Amino acid sequence: MEYDTQEPLSFPPSSLEELESRVADDLACLCYPPADWVVPTPSAEKVHDVVVIGGGMCGLVASFALIAGGMRNLRIFDRSSAGLEGPWLSFARMETLRSPKQLVGPANGMASLTFRSFYIARFGNDAWAALDKIARTDWMEYLRWYRKVLKLPVENRVEVTNILPEGDLLRLNLAGQGARETSVLARKVIMATGRDGMGRPSIPEFVAGLPRQHWAHSADDIDFNALRNKRVVVVGVGASAVDNAAEALEAGAAEVRLLIRRKQMPTVNKLMGVGCFGFTAVFPQLSDARRWQIMNYSLRTQTPAPRGSTLRVSRHPNAYFHFDAGVEKVGLDGEEIVITTAHGHHVRTDYLILGTGFTVDPMARTELSGYADKIALWCDRYIPPEEQQNVELGKFPYLADDFSFTEREPNTAPWLSNIYSFNAGAAASLGKLSGDIPGISEGASLLARKIAAKLYDESFDQYWQRLLEYDKPELQGDEWTASPLPEDAQAAICRRG
Repeated sequence: MEYDTQEPLSFPPSSLEELESRVADDLACLCYPPADWVVPTPSAEKVHDVVVIGGGMCGLVASFALIAGGMRNLRIFDRSSAGLEGPWLSFARMETLRSPKQLVGPANGMASLTFRSFYIARFGNDAWAALDKIARTDWMEYLRWYRKVLKLPVENRVEVTNILPEGDLLRLNLAGQGARETSVLARKVIMATGRDGMGRPSIPEFVAGLPRQHWAHSADDIDFNALRNKRVVVVGVGASAVDNAAEALEAGAAEVRLLIRRKQMPTVNKLMGVGCFGFTAVFPQLSDARRWQIMNYSLRTQTPAPRGSTLRVSRHPNAYFHFDAGVEKVGLDGEEIVITTAHGHHVRTDYLILGTGFTVDPMARTELSGYADKIALWCDRYIPPEEQQNVELGKFPYLADDFSFTEREPNTAPWLSNIYSFNAGAAASLGKLSGDIPGISEGASLLARKIAAKLYDESFDQYWQRLLEYDKPELQGDEWTASPLPEDAQAAICRRG
């Protein structure tokens, strides 16, 4: 039997209260949360089995998977205020998500936790049927509800400043108004830190001499109202570049020019053509050569901006797409910015926005300061063919199959195996399992299983002792009566004879 994923639900919840009741019943049927099975770590100071850095989508679904697996001694820290986790209400400026509305996202196998169930509970079946793409603000509301209905213990306004080895444990130093202590101890740390969670914004060298008040990166807090009647140049044509161009136009910019290095607009999202359960499952098992081949091709072909975002720009007559216009240098002429392209053209503008994305660079993460150079990168483990050289891809961390870091040199930083890159930095090693909506539940499930296996293996002697000492009887002794075996017939004949 085939099912139409667009068909409205036959028995939709009539309200969020009814849906929350359904979620509670589903969780009870799944025995959630189960008992915590992890052996406590002997220490004068409390030791947490897992600390999750990040309370956005990745951190929430990872924490849910851990708790569902009986690993309840955890903490979740996020530096943002409650309800503002992730990029959705900060530097994400698209009107709608790119992902199709029916993807299950962080539901972790529970239909009642999907965005679809949430949306129908709020607006009804007809609204769901009419919905094209998910509004960015609706997605944030869904994540807030997800956190609330699962009672995930996110501690907001807490920043992890660094992670330091301390014997077999990790000490996390904390800052921020929400921090209840200055540091905590953990056995495992998950960096669920999102799109820029294993690097930094990519800042081209050509702005090095340009005063900061004249430019911004798309991830910055930009006052678009201040750009009213101003000329604006946006560098790039990816999703963030296009969305920021649209914001400037809608704020009343006099003109917005997108300077694009490529000669043609990227139009095909290549990874959409191979996305399936098999691809997600096999990617971590592929050879280095094949993983590099796929990721290099994806990065070089570039993911296009969504159609809706591009039309959002094009509907303005004062928007201009300039191709084959890579920026060579930038300077000031009074208060006017002068941009020189690779072909010698000069563009004058009042403000510059860099839609240049993020670069993966563990050295840029303050949490790892002091030993980030000990992390193995792809450039340390794989030398690609000449035609597949890619410096940026080479900076991705070379992760183990459980999302944990590996050492560049053996036995120089063994604690790295207890730190997990459950963010965009994992893409080269494990695929799209820890940042994008389609594979996030599979990634969280894999992460939780791998951490559970490590926790058990590390305390095997204690679990063995538990097995030896376990003596709770299931039978009380009154359930049976012992009977003698019947006498062998031939032996009886011999005795009579």
